[in-house]
Amino acid sequence: MGRPAKFTEERILDAALAIAAEDGPGAVTMTAVGARLGAPTGSLYHRFGSRDLLMARLWMRCVRNFQQGFGTALRAGDAEAAALHTPRWCREHPDEAALLVLHRRRDLAAKWPAALSEDLSALNTEVIAALDAFTAAHPRIDRERLVFAVIDVPYGAVRRHLMARRPPPPQVDDLIKATCRAVLSLES
Repeated sequence: MGRPAKFTEERILDAALAIAAEDGPGAVTMTAVGARLGAPTGSLYHRFGSRDLLMARLWMRCVRNFQQGFGTALRAGDAEAAALHTPRWCREHPDEAALLVLHRRRDLAAKWPAALSEDLSALNTEVIAALDAFTAAHPRIDRERLVFAVIDVPYGAVRRHLMARRPPPPQVDDLIKATCRAVLSLES
């Protein structure tokens, strides 16, 4: 029986995220992550195989973390809460938000690992299902309007603040809420 791993996958991903937040995703190397953790680089390669796999898993973890609250709000039939999830999540998870909003997936990993292709294709399945369920339950709301109100507007509203390395201010929530209500014709 082998020894339990000293560094969990979560700790390794947390270290990679911290490096990306401080110095950008390009600074995330196996050597840098190992140094931050006090772990041998070889053990990181044993766990992840490559930097691309490490970064891909980090990106996917960030997406899944974000999507949980978003999907929950949509499944509950609350488009406004889904729209407001974005700025609130960005305030609570600034490093993850910056990684997702400011860097394209293809820029984080030079080559997307084939081993994750199924995970990647399944990544948005829950969100698509939540969007489908919402539009089925609210037939007067067009899916394109829903996507604009709960995805496009919040993303655009937080992006410039994250680019300036600051959290979205509270008034962003008011603007997103007003836009969501106007686009979806929700009552105040």
